[in-house]
Amino acid sequence: MTARPLPSQEITTTTPTAEVLANARRDTERYGLDDVFIVDVDSHHAELNSWRDIIAHVGDPVLRDVAEQMMVHRPQAGQLALSNYKAGLALQDAGARIPHQAGLAEPVPDTGDTRDVELVRRAMDAMSIDVQVVFPQPMLEIGLHPEPGIAVQLLMAYNAWFTKEVLPRDPRIKTMLGLPFEDPQACLDTIRAYGDHPDVIGFLVTSQRHAGVHRNEYMRVYAELEERGLPLGFHAGPSWQDGMTTTMNRFLSVHAMSFVTCNMTHLTNWIVNGLPERFPGLKVIWIESGLAWIPFMMQRLDHEYLMRQSEAPLLRRLPSDYMREMYYTSQPIEMTDLALLESTFHAMDAENTLLYSSDWPHWDFDVPGRIMGIPFLDHDAKLNVLGGNARKLFGL
Repeated sequence: MTARPLPSQEITTTTPTAEVLANARRDTERYGLDDVFIVDVDSHHAELNSWRDIIAHVGDPVLRDVAEQMMVHRPQAGQLALSNYKAGLALQDAGARIPHQAGLAEPVPDTGDTRDVELVRRAMDAMSIDVQVVFPQPMLEIGLHPEPGIAVQLLMAYNAWFTKEVLPRDPRIKTMLGLPFEDPQACLDTIRAYGDHPDVIGFLVTSQRHAGVHRNEYMRVYAELEERGLPLGFHAGPSWQDGMTTTMNRFLSVHAMSFVTCNMTHLTNWIVNGLPERFPGLKVIWIESGLAWIPFMMQRLDHEYLMRQSEAPLLRRLPSDYMREMYYTSQPIEMTDLALLESTFHAMDAENTLLYSSDWPHWDFDVPGRIMGIPFLDHDAKLNVLGGNARKLFGL
């Protein structure tokens, strides 16, 4: 299908993915991306469209029955049964001005595959992506659920459904499954249940605000991942309920800050408590918090550490040295000041640590041409970011 660029007013929730992503195809032809190995390390599907099937995998029979009864007797809320998704604060589609964020309602033929698989394929084809790491959307905020027991059950049900219904349908689709982080034993059970699955290439801590990643009860989890050679990702998420964001009156403000501070907090605890020294073989990825915060954290943590080394006795090097051995996803890449971006790339050794991610279909997604258009990166570095680094990290 040859897609034509569309003016924004023509795009609706039923516009085909290929047409929404027409500019991505233009970039593909301009840069020859069909001949480039591209790994998208962060993309999403709309799991609420399959919520009834996911709920059927809830292990606790009482919770499963409660959810199923909600679907029958409260149809307006049934699709959200037991979840913590705040439908009344779904502001990312900017008042319907970014309709693909509100929903991908384009027609999908009944081919025997799930709707999610077909929509993922369409996005991959439009962006010339060879491997796409697919995550849920509302479920990525499960770390903010007010009831940890329900959060654990929902995440385990989702993982069972996704590995059964989505991953087997297309070998190009991979995932990093969310860990039920409120329960360390459930985390271990999840890794042991799915760690050998060929399309599960790592695991995630999702939008977690309330658990210190340095707590002793998580050490067995990290040791298990290190032994298996599976990366651990921290996927940030927005929250209007943080102490800081409760003072904010615009989603713009919350989005700008809460994604970043989520990962800044975990990274600080991770480094200061010496986890890179305790688990030197465990690869860590910081997902969906942009890049601008990285040089700030390098300078800030180095400065504080040099004055108070006794409080971080396990460290043998500067915090920034450990940060340069971690991985970061590119989305959303801040390009308003190319000089600052170039300094950021230099500070983090982006040629070897940066992983392309689209974040499709979210409102601020980045197509692969975004990387190819960075003027200060040489060709080999661009190829590393688009897929080479991910190939080495995940053993693709």
